[in-house]
Amino acid sequence: MADLKLPRLPDRTPVKLTISVTPDLHLALVDYATIYQQAYGDEQAIADLVPHMIAAFLASDRSFAKARDGLERRK
Repeated sequence: MADLKLPRLPDRTPVKLTISVTPDLHLALVDYATIYQQAYGDEQAIADLVPHMIAAFLASDRSFAKARDGLERRK
């Protein structure tokens, strides 16, 4: 077998989540989508923006990253 630089790709199967949000949070998400459209000229549905918003939040949370390093990895 070839010794490739690129490792085997991880599972990229989407996982669907259904959540309920408060009316205030929904309004904030609607406003965010509006401002996103004004900034980039590209209209995106809230449902398409939220996963990226959550990923950005988790990536910026240093305490979470430290704590997560201590967890045993699940496969």
